Amino acid sequence: MECTVSWAGEARFVATTGSGHEVRMEGGAGELGGRNQFPRPMELILAGAGGCTAYDVVLFLKREGYEIDAVEVCMDATRADTEPKVFTRVDYFYTVKGRDLDPAVVERVIHLSAEKYSSATAMLEKSAEIRIDFEVLEALTDGG
Repeated sequence: MECTVSWAGEARFVATTGSGHEVRMEGGAGELGGRNQFPRPMELILAGAGGCTAYDVVLFLKREGYEIDAVEVCMDATRADTEPKVFTRVDYFYTVKGRDLDPAVVERVIHLSAEKYSSATAMLEKSAEIRIDFEVLEALTDGG
């Protein structure tokens, strides 16, 4: 995997991934004059972890034969007070919506992702306590 990050002036940077995609990001409003036009690098780390585990949950539930309408992972991270300001705690809250979902299966696939398959979560847990909670919502049928 490869990535090149180039300075784009002031506190802005552009990351070009090995797969050819660009992601813009910006540092804070400190000395370089960030304008809050793009996400912060640490926000992107959190977003990447959320995307990694959400992918796992959708994949595993589809493999189990479930019909899923939505998966959302809300994350709340706490950072250290001193440099380097790593994440010290990350709370994941999953909302999974579908038809006839078994909450025990949803819980199992969420924990499988967090404990075995999500590379991003595995990296975060080197410095952060990971907390997981979830809810299962029943999707409405086509008839209302």
